[in-house]
Amino acid sequence: MDSKQLRLLEDLMAIEFCLVETNLYLDTHPTDERALRLHNSFVKKHDELKCMYENKYGPLTHQSMSRCPWEYIKGPWPWEIDYCGCD
Repeated sequence: MDSKQLRLLEDLMAIEFCLVETNLYLDTHPTDERALRLHNSFVKKHDELKCMYENKYGPLTHQSMSRCPWEYIKGPWPWEIDYCGCD
């Protein structure tokens, strides 16, 4: 996995964390319009990053379209990725 791919994957994971956190907050504060706008901005950024990643490196989830032969087997499995660069 090259450094650009790893950086994009890290950015996606960070945005996904933000989505979970804002979603949890909105569960208890459903009328907070500022939080809803923030959440929606994270949704938009996530969709953009996911599209960029999948166009360049292949699908991230089984719901994504893939070409034949299956592309997900080309890259490393999640447990094979060195996220800290300690390899």
